[in-house]
Amino acid sequence: MYDKTSMRADDFINHEEITDTLAYADAHREDRVLIREIIEKAKERKGLDHREASVLLACEDKEIESELFHLAEEIKQDYYGNRIVLFAPLYLSNYCINGCLYCPYHGKNKNIRRVKLTQEQIREEVIALQDMGHKRLAIEAGEHPEMNPIEYILESIDTIYNIHHKNGSIRRINVNIAATTVENYRKLKEAEIGTYILFQETYHKQSYLSLHPTGPKHDYDYHTEAMDRAMEGGIDDVGLGVLYGLELYRYEFAGVLMHAEHLEAVHGVGPHTISVPRVKPADDIDPEEFNGGISDETFAKLCALIRIAVPYTGMIISTRESQKVREMVLPLGVSQISGGSRTSVGGYAEEERPEENSAQFDVSDRRTLDEVVNWLMRLGYIPSFCTACYRAGRVGDRFMELCKSMQILNCCHPNALLTLQEYLEDYASEDTRRIGRDMIQKELGVIPNEKVRKKTVDYLKAITNGERDFRF
Repeated sequence: MYDKTSMRADDFINHEEITDTLAYADAHREDRVLIREIIEKAKERKGLDHREASVLLACEDKEIESELFHLAEEIKQDYYGNRIVLFAPLYLSNYCINGCLYCPYHGKNKNIRRVKLTQEQIREEVIALQDMGHKRLAIEAGEHPEMNPIEYILESIDTIYNIHHKNGSIRRINVNIAATTVENYRKLKEAEIGTYILFQETYHKQSYLSLHPTGPKHDYDYHTEAMDRAMEGGIDDVGLGVLYGLELYRYEFAGVLMHAEHLEAVHGVGPHTISVPRVKPADDIDPEEFNGGISDETFAKLCALIRIAVPYTGMIISTRESQKVREMVLPLGVSQISGGSRTSVGGYAEEERPEENSAQFDVSDRRTLDEVVNWLMRLGYIPSFCTACYRAGRVGDRFMELCKSMQILNCCHPNALLTLQEYLEDYASEDTRRIGRDMIQKELGVIPNEKVRKKTVDYLKAITNGERDFRF
């Protein structure tokens, strides 16, 4: 059996264990007795291990799949309710020395426009994002020790946190940068980041080495062990993810669950989020060149099973996916989406010129943030700009304790309503404002605690009168 408590990548992402798991899943994909036992366990809302979840993924019985989709929806509602947290990516620099075959930032690409934002340009980008209504960002940068050193990232974080424009301010910055040292993770912690996000891309080691032929990212072990170093450096919340389409999806699914199990076993806290991006077209990148592409239906099943297997984790769907696909998977466990996104460096403050493209990938959902907010409410979801947990210190094991006991909704529900009210007052179109006010009144009626409901009503009135940033 593999050793998920080991700090070595090959131990907690053990190739033999994954291949054995896939063989076991194939052998039992029609074992109705075992499948029923696994589903009954999943109904307890405590999650599944990678082998149990892989059996469900291998099962192709449509009646079982329908039951799994329904269960995923129930679990998502129990843990996170009907709220959807909104964020935007902010690309600081696309200078990169890696040779990743699936990313247009790779060092040999001479077509892409290379850009590194100055602090003043970052300010312009953030003001543009604040004018949309965003409160939460995920900053991104290519790996380049000279152009994008940790000092640049830290200076940029400080710049962003200190920009206050009209009623806007960025209250939380998540960071998606290359694997780094414990010392640098400590610096990021001191800079008060939210979640540290790093996609594994693929857990299949041989494929990983082939897909990353040059650059520091070629080091599979260093990359895969990054989350352990981040937690050693004091970062409470980390976000996992693979890039579906690079390798066989069942292998990646088992791998990401094993990584989650490892973090839980060693650090007592599993991943704060799991992202599920798929390879998309980009400058000099054709997804058809890779053999692991998956259908929308398979993608939906993956989302549902991640929610069932790791019920406490947030699940992120970006604007890589179309409105149609996002609408399909929202009920299956998604808790965070991006809105009004640009994947180019400087793309918020200036119109992107196609002949000078600096984007990492093509955006499929090109709607404005207001259109996304409006759409979510029409579907019955509360658009949330909440960052209260992080500023109140409910992170890491403190957050997980509330989440796993399904008590986090007592904080999240009223905070979602407060931040939605802020958005309606400051940024929304008239139609969005009308729908939002009706939604808030409706949702106030389902807050079970009378004291919390009264406090929420008082805060909502204060926001309407010009005050900001209340939180539970």
